[in-house]
Amino acid sequence: MARVLTIEDDETTAREIVAELTSRGFEVEAVADGREGLVRAAAGGFDAITLDRMLPGLDGLAVLRVLRESGVETPVLMISALSDVDERVRGLRAGGDDYLVKPFEVEEMSARLEALLRRRRAPERQTVLRVADLAFDLVTRDVSRGGEAIRLLPTEMKLLEYLMRNASEVVTRTMIFEAVWGYHFDPGTNLIDVHLGQLRRKIDPPGAPPLIRTIRGAGYSIRAEA
Repeated sequence: MARVLTIEDDETTAREIVAELTSRGFEVEAVADGREGLVRAAAGGFDAITLDRMLPGLDGLAVLRVLRESGVETPVLMISALSDVDERVRGLRAGGDDYLVKPFEVEEMSARLEALLRRRRAPERQTVLRVADLAFDLVTRDVSRGGEAIRLLPTEMKLLEYLMRNASEVVTRTMIFEAVWGYHFDPGTNLIDVHLGQLRRKIDPPGAPPLIRTIRGAGYSIRAEA
């Protein structure tokens, strides 16, 4: 069972985070003060941390910097009402592994946290991603399905790699935008639809079991046929 430390001073938000993560099988400890959160995080024993940006006692950025300077490498999901790009960049450069803007859906929060934990547990020497008969060589950047080579454009390759690194999981449009195009994006753009359409035509040819799925109302997923 993964252990998560939630450092959040808003009682309602903290309660929602604890309830969501507990329902998904996590063991959660919550603190409401930056200094107390720093002490608990530095003591170790946690698999991941959710860290609010604005905290009493010591703000989230200061907590994060001290942890990283002390050699604590526990994955940190920063949560903040500060949504401008500069704030996100500051959080990531301070050592954050991901950044989520308030208000947020708790389901997306848990999905991001689970993705952080998967990346931490992934074998360090993994060089080939596989989903069914689809293979992506991370070293040579070769993609093939059923042994047949597939030629992809750079953005298609980046999109496929993100989907395959999160195989069988549902990723939201926002998560895809941030991973493939960065934080500068227009939520109303059809970039995802265009590139996913192109990728589907190459990855899922006629007659082959489809791997890329649209999960209505949730996002997208790549997975082997059930």
